[in-house]
Amino acid sequence: MARTYVIGDIHGALLALQQIIAKIKPQPEDRLIFLGDYVDGWSQSSAVISYLMELEQQCRCLFLKGNHDAWCESWLAGEKPDSVWLFHGGISTVESYEPLSEPEKKQHLAFYQRMLHYHTDAENRLFIHAGFASLHGPDFDRYEKNFMWDRTLWEMALSLNPRIRQNDLRYPKRLRLFSEIFIGHTPTINYGVSEPMKAANVWNVDTGAAFTGRLSALNIDTKKYFQSDVVRTLYPREKGRNQY
Repeated sequence: MARTYVIGDIHGALLALQQIIAKIKPQPEDRLIFLGDYVDGWSQSSAVISYLMELEQQCRCLFLKGNHDAWCESWLAGEKPDSVWLFHGGISTVESYEPLSEPEKKQHLAFYQRMLHYHTDAENRLFIHAGFASLHGPDFDRYEKNFMWDRTLWEMALSLNPRIRQNDLRYPKRLRLFSEIFIGHTPTINYGVSEPMKAANVWNVDTGAAFTGRLSALNIDTKKYFQSDVVRTLYPREKGRNQY
């Protein structure tokens, strides 16, 4: 039976990603949905992108775009690097691209440009990096930045009384639009949780790989998950985003 895994924010941690893939052992019929933020933090951002481009030749992959990916895409397209981006991990990403040739950088740019902002599957499950603001769903959201930056969806899920069920009109309309929602963007370690975290019908799979946490992959059907080692132990001479 084909499996589908969602994989949280990688932030340049190729070693953690390789650990996760080795544990999943994806078959050609399996699907991997990556929730974005592949770059910025640990030293192997460009190598992560190269690895993902190879991985999609082996199994079905879907790549969503995170805010850090949008920053890197703009820079690769020739725009002046955003100073906020550089401060929040962009410097390590720029350095990781120095060994690449111009044709290789163009291949990476094309990869960024075909990333999706969100995806809905046949079971009405939404996959998105951060969130959306429209009460009618992401299709009606006027601002693409919300898909990569919005935290109000997750905060709403966290604040909801767990006794309120999804068929209750008190259940927020944005959450009622989908059977389940899978996000990254906001590290669960901010809440003292080191594994994928559920609030209402929202699953947060960013388990803080950029900082002091691990990289996680969650099976969307069984809810079983795999995790890497604590990422900073894989890069003992680096600080990742802990320095920012």
